[in-house]
Amino acid sequence: MTDYFKDDPRTQQERMLAGDLYIADDPVLARANRDAVRIAAEYSRIWPAHPDTAKRILRRLLGSVGEGTEIRAPLYVDYGKHISIGARTFINFNFTALDVAAITIGDDVQIGPNVQLLTPTHPLDAQQRRDKLEAGKPITIGNNVWLGGGVIVLPGVTIGENTVVGAGAVVTRDLPANVVALGNPAQVKRGL
Repeated sequence: MTDYFKDDPRTQQERMLAGDLYIADDPVLARANRDAVRIAAEYSRIWPAHPDTAKRILRRLLGSVGEGTEIRAPLYVDYGKHISIGARTFINFNFTALDVAAITIGDDVQIGPNVQLLTPTHPLDAQQRRDKLEAGKPITIGNNVWLGGGVIVLPGVTIGENTVVGAGAVVTRDLPANVVALGNPAQVKRGL
């Protein structure tokens, strides 16, 4: 397995953030993942009874959180620190954000319950999967987007501002601004 990276001096985390293949169970990454899972669980225990403490925990977990943003517990992340959330965004229960690549969520976004933002990709080659290799592609959610309950956004997707994605949709490719998209795979049904 080490032959994959013999001429690449970068760490596994550097490869991961660049979107290149990396070893998913690297000890440094595994420790960072455990820390993030622990902090997310701490947030879930504290929210909503202690809102000020919950905000401090959330700011420790995530890369950035804008003013007036509310995230209902529980939430699930890989690392947390690769997630940036704008101001006045609302995220409902059971949010899953697998952030092996950057996840950027704009201002005034509405995210329904059980939404998943999934940046990891896995090789088609069976041996590479056995060797625990994966990669990732960033996800960007524009300002004033509404993701209905159960929406799944796949790696590398950008959703343009003001777009509405209907409940249960699976977003497999970029969606432009100012449209309504529905289905699996999500398709633009009309403009706004």
